[in-house]
Amino acid sequence: MITVKLVTTFIYQNLANATSLLGVLPLVILFLDNGYQYVIPLIIYNNFMDDLDGVLAAKLNIRSRFGADLDNVCDAVAHISLSLAVGAHFGGLLIVASAIAAGLILLRTVSRLNPKATGAVGSQTNELMRHVLFALLLAVQFNISPVYVLISVFLIHSTSMVLPYPMPHFIIDRANSPILLALVNFSLAAAWLLPVTTPIIAMIFFIAYINSFIVGSVGWWNKLAIETSP
Repeated sequence: MITVKLVTTFIYQNLANATSLLGVLPLVILFLDNGYQYVIPLIIYNNFMDDLDGVLAAKLNIRSRFGADLDNVCDAVAHISLSLAVGAHFGGLLIVASAIAAGLILLRTVSRLNPKATGAVGSQTNELMRHVLFALLLAVQFNISPVYVLISVFLIHSTSMVLPYPMPHFIIDRANSPILLALVNFSLAAAWLLPVTTPIIAMIFFIAYINSFIVGSVGWWNKLAIETSP
């Protein structure tokens, strides 16, 4: 009985951690022959699992430093794998841009593992994945090459991920309940399965990103001006 209780308690306390791992492990598909064809559903799946582990940790009151670090590491592994898979598929300058983004994802992740880190700064790596998703979906819908758009996405996010100040007003930041998080993930699935919605959903996320970039930059500049004024 005691053993069963210990096992049950262990499983309960690690549900969020297991979810983090399950969000990464299926990405091994990318390394199979023709694995790239699954990159779009894998981005959506990984985004959903990443949100789910946070919801479980909060709702079940099982948050821990280990869980937070594991979540960050799993995000890094997933987003680096996805970025490099996209870059390797198209090759050329895109693989260089994806490698730069992968390096910045790693640097951002290591900085977040620092227990003395103060708050969230820069843009989330998940935001990069969502923009990659939209670039790929729109390219298919309009029958164009996504290469130059993806290069821009990787390079712009390589900058915004390491900004020394917060970028508020991302859509995901507004999703402060499980229902709203579910709606965000539903919108990603809708953008994939219902092409008529793709441009609208992509534009909403893009506008939110630009707004966050501007608001964060202006706030940082004003703060810097105040601190350096005589």
